[in-house]
Amino acid sequence: MHLTVLLFVSALSVATFALDNGLMRTPPMGWLAWERFRCDIDCENDPKNCIGENLFIDMADRLAEDGWRELGYVYVNIDDCWSSMQRDKDGRLQADPKRFPGGIHKLARYMHDRGLKLGIYGDMGTHTCGGYPGTTLDKIETDAQTFADWEIDMFKFDGCYSNASVQEEGYPRMSKALNATGRPIGYSCSWPAYQGGLPPKVNYTQLGEICNLWRNYGDIQDSWSSVLSITDWFFENQDVLIPAAGPGRWNDPDMLVVGDFGLSMEQSRTQMALWAIMAAPLFMSNDLRTISSEARNILQNKMAISINQDVLGIQGRRILKEKSGIQVFWRPLANDASALVFFSRRTDMPYRYQTSLSKLNYTTGNYKIYDVFTEKTMVLKDSTDFVVSVNPTGVVMWYVGAPAKRNFRQFYRGGRLQGSAYDDEDNTIKEFFL
Repeated sequence: MHLTVLLFVSALSVATFALDNGLMRTPPMGWLAWERFRCDIDCENDPKNCIGENLFIDMADRLAEDGWRELGYVYVNIDDCWSSMQRDKDGRLQADPKRFPGGIHKLARYMHDRGLKLGIYGDMGTHTCGGYPGTTLDKIETDAQTFADWEIDMFKFDGCYSNASVQEEGYPRMSKALNATGRPIGYSCSWPAYQGGLPPKVNYTQLGEICNLWRNYGDIQDSWSSVLSITDWFFENQDVLIPAAGPGRWNDPDMLVVGDFGLSMEQSRTQMALWAIMAAPLFMSNDLRTISSEARNILQNKMAISINQDVLGIQGRRILKEKSGIQVFWRPLANDASALVFFSRRTDMPYRYQTSLSKLNYTTGNYKIYDVFTEKTMVLKDSTDFVVSVNPTGVVMWYVGAPAKRNFRQFYRGGRLQGSAYDDEDNTIKEFFL
């Protein structure tokens, strides 16, 4: 059986009911404060980088003016440390008045006026991870309505200072409470990350029914070792995770750290490529005011984004682990296309990896290849051996078009049949650009 069919059947073999809010039919994209700016609340001495309304206004301006919004990066997400240390007199959460003098509702309006969306953070424990007021079980409905009143578009629900029984009740209740407000609010659950990420403690069928996306694993850090540990965990457990994902319900390996300090350009391309293969949410956590042109080009790569945003929503898988240190990843895409990533775990020198499409389970035919990062094209027959040179800790990423159709054509001369032949029809890929 062709690999596409195998994976498609496996993806349909579990419950396909997603959270019934109609949101996030492709992985959400945007910007998130946490990894880059953490819990910097010193607005007096660090006004440009502290967790306050100016930071989020700055990032919104960059998304709207520097070409990000048009590519799909539309969420501006506040993480921990935004609130006052006390709820208001009516028991509602409130923003820190010094750092958010205009309030969250005004900030949401600022986003909406620019074609963007605002996300916010909460925690179902007694306190957030940063020590701010949590959303205990008795506050779930109150906080859901507060977020709706503020015109929030996405809510991330963390799990610090809680326990398994509280989480088991709280995560589904918040889903119901958000829907009951009547406002479409994308729902990000951290539940599986607090329960080890795997069955039997984690019920992915249930998660797909109550959440739009969920954190499966620990927080990403700005380092290559962190990116590797996350990707290793996700692909080692791919048989469990792939069936859980689909339109409206996504595994979340955490933020893109491209443009920060810890990754080389090769490693940055690797994170972008593997997140695209995983159908992962694309939330950058960097400083868009100072990002380098090289990092911007990676994050704004139209074909990588189009692969990530493929409408089928099937999460890709690792199909080969070679002793040489080369790993191969594959994802089926709409219109009988697919994506391939050749990734080198080596750290010494570029490695010349030889294979063929037929060895990678492609069926007979000629395939038009588009190299995502070099933008070069070529046509490969399934049985033809080829070599890809993969840089240390880097990737080669291909968009593989559907096999060329074979048309039976007859040739006439002077009105008489002279012969017949198959003529390969050249496929184009232009329609897959955003």
